[in-house]
Amino acid sequence: MDHHQYRHALAAQLEASELAFPASEFDARLARVRGAMQAAGLDALLLTDPADIYYLTGYNTFEVSVHICLVCSAERLILQVPSIETGPAVVTAQVDELLGYRWEGIGEVIEPLAETLAPFRAIGLDLYGAGLRHGVLRELQVRLGVERFRDDGGELLDRIRIVKSEAELACLRESARISSLGLKAATRVIAAGMTDGDVAAEGARAMLAAGSEFMSMQPIVTTGRRISVIHLNHQRYRIAPGEPVFLEFGAAYRRYTAPMMKTVVAGRASPEMRVLRNVCRDLFEALSTTMRPGNSFDDAARAAEAVLEPHAERVFFSGVFGYAVGAQFPPSWVEGSGYIARGQQREFEADMVFHLPLCLRIPGQWGIGLSDTVRITPGGAEPLTDNDWALVETDPS
Repeated sequence: MDHHQYRHALAAQLEASELAFPASEFDARLARVRGAMQAAGLDALLLTDPADIYYLTGYNTFEVSVHICLVCSAERLILQVPSIETGPAVVTAQVDELLGYRWEGIGEVIEPLAETLAPFRAIGLDLYGAGLRHGVLRELQVRLGVERFRDDGGELLDRIRIVKSEAELACLRESARISSLGLKAATRVIAAGMTDGDVAAEGARAMLAAGSEFMSMQPIVTTGRRISVIHLNHQRYRIAPGEPVFLEFGAAYRRYTAPMMKTVVAGRASPEMRVLRNVCRDLFEALSTTMRPGNSFDDAARAAEAVLEPHAERVFFSGVFGYAVGAQFPPSWVEGSGYIARGQQREFEADMVFHLPLCLRIPGQWGIGLSDTVRITPGGAEPLTDNDWALVETDPS
């Protein structure tokens, strides 16, 4: 059978059988998005980021490298997927229509997609998001006219996605629970002489055993000098006595990720390591107090910068004190809808959720990183993860 026959055969048995949430949750999200589209004067959204498509439909797959798109209008949701994605589309998504194309025939996406978009005069795009292929957009603009396409679709959706529903918060809490189990399992096995990969393997095993799905980023483990280089990962390096070991884990539950960082010393921590641990904690306290409705992301960043300033000359910090998290797919758990950094003037709202990645690195030597994922409440930031903010020592005596 071809992919059209496959779709209908599957639908007869399993249509929408693996929806991540009740239909009412997707209906509420769609209503908010359609209301925002109407206010912005948009007739349709053309979405290509897998996380945005998941948010509105539930479409869930580990194959996010192929062309997929969603056309969202006031009346219909139309999902376009390749033949190999017919199964996930039928089983996991709530849409009005599926457009299929042969996996090997990327050129086949243009005509049906252009025909779908033809009635709309104002089509919102996310030009900075994932998955929008230049060739596809170019061909659509040739057929329909450049003037129909606007670049504010991504911003519209970000404003909605950054505030989490109760169902989303429940998923983030479950991810936080599983992430914690992974970190605890990894912490228990750390010892001088083992490899960073040994530690990552134990953490991954614990998270998968506790119910994590495929993760948006794999467990991050670095040791010693490699911690000072941001965004390295385990690579068969042996842990030396007295070295810090940096851990950053994020389990996925219904695609939602609440990450957490820990640092464990394979032996005893030096006084300077303890100092940087204390700075991380002070940064967290300053952020937690300032991250409340009515304050801006810039306000929180400035409060944290005041804590960091006495140490700024000798440690590297990324400049982003927090980023929004929610439902994501590889290669990242960063939602991209908001960043706590200087100059970001958006104000906090209740039920926004941020990971606060507080890692301080001394170039060429080592680093100390600790973090929580937090929810915004009227009283400030409330942790969803359960970090004790201790600098763990395997030989504290």
